[in-house]
Amino acid sequence: MMRIAIVEDEIHYQDQLKEFLLKFEQDKGETIEVTTYSDGDEFIENYQAQFDIILMDVQMPLMDGMSAAEEIRKVDSEVVIIFITNMAQYAIKGYAVDALDYVLKPISYFSFSQRLSRAVDRMKKREDNHITIKIKGGVTRLKISDIYYVESQGHKLIFQTRLGEFTTTGTMKELEGELSSYHFFRGHKGYLYNLEHVDGMNESCAVVQGEELPVSRTKRKPFMEALSNYWGEMIK
Repeated sequence: MMRIAIVEDEIHYQDQLKEFLLKFEQDKGETIEVTTYSDGDEFIENYQAQFDIILMDVQMPLMDGMSAAEEIRKVDSEVVIIFITNMAQYAIKGYAVDALDYVLKPISYFSFSQRLSRAVDRMKKREDNHITIKIKGGVTRLKISDIYYVESQGHKLIFQTRLGEFTTTGTMKELEGELSSYHFFRGHKGYLYNLEHVDGMNESCAVVQGEELPVSRTKRKPFMEALSNYWGEMIK
């Protein structure tokens, strides 16, 4: 399911964009959840990286789309932004906030669907290398390569990442399955390591980003084999 935000102060264009999204959903066989906002100020107030695509009007009364996009990029570098504007020169500034594209008013479905298809392609490529987890107060999207390791404590999963620590609920078994296509190894019932960040093994511990983490006795040999294979792939 795609989560799309419409940030547009004119009700006419809000309704038109919702109508176009419904048609796109039917044409492409996608499932889309749409949330609408009437101003950039309202939108960024509780923004928590919860959307895949943002359709953002450039000119709004309280906070314009460009300023809102700058605030969004401080907390979410991945969401796809498409500007909606009646002046092409505003859209050019969108490159400063890594906007994917822009749609000119008045909006035609053909132009809109082309740009939305491009946004969906980027989103799906991005999802191939990301994981979305629920955290207190919302959700966050983590880049797979930013994850150092995951620790299980009861029903909690604690992600140690380049951006800091994130806690969610779930089981290690489910997470292990979700990350099975990446270079992760479960060296202990309570730890899942990203081999990309393993520096080596020290006696009975894996050294991950300089931190020593336990590897169970039965897992030591397969862990070393997995690590050696990963390093071999990296130097081919």
